[in-house]
Amino acid sequence: MTSDGRHLLRGGRVPPLSPDLLSDVISTAADIALVVSASGNIDSLIVNPHHRSFGQLDAWAGAQIDAVLTEESQRKLVTRLASLRSGTQGSVAVELNHADPGNFEFPVRYAMHLIDADQSVLMLGRDLRPIAEVQQQLVSAQLAMEREYESQREMETRYRVIMEVSRDPMVLISMATGRITDLNPAAASLLGGARADLLGAAIAQEFEGRRRGEFMETMANLAVAEAAGPIELSARRSQQRLLVTPKVFRAAGERLLLCQLDPAEAVASSSDELSDNLSRLYHEGVDGIVFTDAEGVIRGANEAFLNLTDSSNLAAVRGRSLADFLVRGTVDLRVLLDSVKRTGQLRLYATRLTTDFAGQIAAEVSATWLDDRAQPLLALVIRDASRAETLRRPAAPATGAEEPVRNVMELVGNSTLKDIVAETTDVVEKMCIETALELTRNNRVAAAEMLSLSRQSLYVKLRKFGLLNRDGE
Repeated sequence: MTSDGRHLLRGGRVPPLSPDLLSDVISTAADIALVVSASGNIDSLIVNPHHRSFGQLDAWAGAQIDAVLTEESQRKLVTRLASLRSGTQGSVAVELNHADPGNFEFPVRYAMHLIDADQSVLMLGRDLRPIAEVQQQLVSAQLAMEREYESQREMETRYRVIMEVSRDPMVLISMATGRITDLNPAAASLLGGARADLLGAAIAQEFEGRRRGEFMETMANLAVAEAAGPIELSARRSQQRLLVTPKVFRAAGERLLLCQLDPAEAVASSSDELSDNLSRLYHEGVDGIVFTDAEGVIRGANEAFLNLTDSSNLAAVRGRSLADFLVRGTVDLRVLLDSVKRTGQLRLYATRLTTDFAGQIAAEVSATWLDDRAQPLLALVIRDASRAETLRRPAAPATGAEEPVRNVMELVGNSTLKDIVAETTDVVEKMCIETALELTRNNRVAAAEMLSLSRQSLYVKLRKFGLLNRDGE
């Protein structure tokens, strides 16, 4: 018995095949079958009926086999035919690339068998295009992986170089474990240890009096706080006072904490004296200081302003309109904004503040328009004028014509013009208009709003009292 199946033929188990049946067997046994004569002509061509991807190859019949092969495959075919006809091998396998002008180029693996009768060659071929496509995909994937690997190596090299040469001490900490994942030599020097020893160490243990859970919670809260400054800590190994500025970010699904370290002494010595003085004035000054945007929405306020308005904390006033704390509300706010935007600053604007508990307090406001930035700000200094108002009152009651005038002056801004005029004379009405014009710096639109008048009514009264040509207009 042989392993190649020839015993079936010798034993008579396979009967002789008719030409039609033999053609069907050959056509289905291979994707393409060629019978090539000794002179190199394609005498017969059979294409597997179940494999239509070759298209129409009828033009190959009668043509030279070299005409449908690439130059490299032509040389390969000559070598294999010589080996087959030498009789040393019963069959020869060869991979050839066909290049037909009417069809695209495609590779085929042939098994060649010599027909002894006329030295013709039977070539049974398997289409290699599916394998070639898979190989091409594998090659493309391999090239993409190599490019990604090279890019990753390049980015890692850049990261390493930056960490090594940077003079800013930086530490990377895993938020999940609270341990140091990376740090540069500058940070290791400040912490007082070698980089190899610090890698993987718990960051909380590197500072005096800190526990892991409390430390990580403090760092996370500080990192997400708006305009938060650094926290001062004492390094356990080096015994240095350090300022730690954290920043939380996410990479590859992991939350990391980047901490920048600075020696507390160096930061203190390099700080600007004027900035320090202004900062202390803002936080400890007796006058309220408020910063608003161009629409009057409060962006920041100091402790003195919170005391004036009886507000509990900065969060209670931030984001609210300044008009919420003015007795005249939007009228005062529009006067302030219009005047400051027009002239750049406003001094000693008299008004009254309202507190969170419906109280009122006399105040003087000075404002400056900061338009040297992309988003301009309104800076206001608010002073408690209640004591000064008390000191300005006369010791003895006024008599004669001074009393109604003084009463009118106190009512302006707190009552409408209609209520004031009902109790006073035309002289008082004129004084009210003059006071409103003075408070608004001759802004007649704002004066009309302050007095609850229409612009037309204000102009009528200006003509009535001879005030239309005020300030040379």
